[in-house]
Amino acid sequence: MSTYLFAVFASFLLNFILIVPFINFLYQLKFQRQQQKTKDFLDKPTPIFDYFNRHKHGTPIGGGILILLTTVFVFFFFILMYSIFKKNIFSNYPSASSEIIIIIFTFLSFGILGFLDDFKKIFLWKESSFFGLRFRHKLVIQIILSLIISYMLFFNLKISIIHIPFFGVFDISYFYILFSSFVIIAFANAVNITDGLDGLASGILLFALFGFWVISRSILDVPTSLFIAAWIGGLMAFLYFNIYPARIFLGDTGSLSFGATFAVIGLILGKAFALPIIGGVFIIEIGSSLIQIIGKKYFNKKLLPVAPFHLYLQHKGWEEPKIIMRLWLISIVFVIFGLMIAFMK
Repeated sequence: MSTYLFAVFASFLLNFILIVPFINFLYQLKFQRQQQKTKDFLDKPTPIFDYFNRHKHGTPIGGGILILLTTVFVFFFFILMYSIFKKNIFSNYPSASSEIIIIIFTFLSFGILGFLDDFKKIFLWKESSFFGLRFRHKLVIQIILSLIISYMLFFNLKISIIHIPFFGVFDISYFYILFSSFVIIAFANAVNITDGLDGLASGILLFALFGFWVISRSILDVPTSLFIAAWIGGLMAFLYFNIYPARIFLGDTGSLSFGATFAVIGLILGKAFALPIIGGVFIIEIGSSLIQIIGKKYFNKKLLPVAPFHLYLQHKGWEEPKIIMRLWLISIVFVIFGLMIAFMK
């Protein structure tokens, strides 16, 4: 256990040392939040969001870039140390290397997609008719990436089952590829939607990852445990600068990557049923947005005053720190309940 705690500390220290110079570097690049043309994840104008968050104009976006790079570095450093000292990299699957490849591929590929969107939002919006990549374009790329990842989960790791507590284990064969693709896309966008207030998405994700860390340690899976440890350390350092009032934001680079990787880790750990519980606040956020979309598309009216859920609370008059702290507490409750479900037979 000391190795994993050392990985958390090393990642935290590395990020804490680098983040202030990195923030200054983002200012020099003008990689900052733009005030104009803010839209939701379906390319619809969001004037209410702009109204409540207009004071955040100019805050650097790119925290996800730093965490991506440092997490991968720390993770491979410890994997290298395992190899040098001839320690067994135990995996619950036939190939530890395949498990590592899947996690890293998810982490980086969705991060690159998010970076392209961030870059277009910041530097190219004047030359385009839309702000960032259109959702339909991002969705097509997400589908392609998630199918590749699901293919590797199914054929490389031989995962084709889902465990439902009290009902047993079900082998869904090739349908697992479609199922896991849906889960990956859903969580990538759920974390992206949740990343609307200072420290909200990063704090909730931190608590949820602690839940998955408990599960990965219980089954002694070294690659997943090490990766989560490195990731947690980076998130802790980032959260210090992301809490209200934030000095830096994740951006789509972080939110898309982190959401997709969070889902993949849940699938690798075999906890598909516990995944939406441990990440319960993310489900509430994307669920409220979907309700709003359905209302507009099929009933030609809003079913909720505003969406997603955190924006609804702002609309009701809740102050931003109050929303964040209470959703953090709700997230902790979800994690505890999710762990209880995860360990049920």
